[in-house]
Amino acid sequence: MTSSFGFGTTDHDGTRIAHTRGGKSSGQGDGIRPLGYLLLIHHNRRHTQGGIVEWRIELIYVPVTDVDLAKAFYADRVGFVVDHDVRVSEEVRFVQLTPPGSACSIAIGEGLTDMAPGSQNGIQVVVPDADAARAHLLDQGIDASEVDEQPWGRFVGFADPDGNAWVLQQLPPRE
Repeated sequence: MTSSFGFGTTDHDGTRIAHTRGGKSSGQGDGIRPLGYLLLIHHNRRHTQGGIVEWRIELIYVPVTDVDLAKAFYADRVGFVVDHDVRVSEEVRFVQLTPPGSACSIAIGEGLTDMAPGSQNGIQVVVPDADAARAHLLDQGIDASEVDEQPWGRFVGFADPDGNAWVLQQLPPRE
């Protein structure tokens, strides 16, 4: 079966598997640029009145100039786990990194997005302690903002070498 996005799909135990058509645009004018790798999308079969009960963000693309520099920044300095580093084709490289304890990962690479490097702003990550997170960043030589105290949390900002901006939030105590 082929979806309107040009991906062949099959279902297996609640997981939809999408196989792309390769690393280049199909040339069919559909505006979709398949990435050339296997994409696993969790599909929750529980529905209510035709709607999906759970929608989870699990991957965010972060556009970078130098993949190796960005990978080292996120893995060696920030502390993300490298899940995948795959050269799919000459045009496509897919690197997936995950913050410790997170269900959502980021993807950096070549041929993944048309976004300009440094244009991803405002990715927010919840941390248990804003002061400790800031201290970790500073210890790793990463510029980090002062802790910003707000009624809805405590916030620290930082950016990667391309300028993609992140916000770390310590949630307020629950009452």
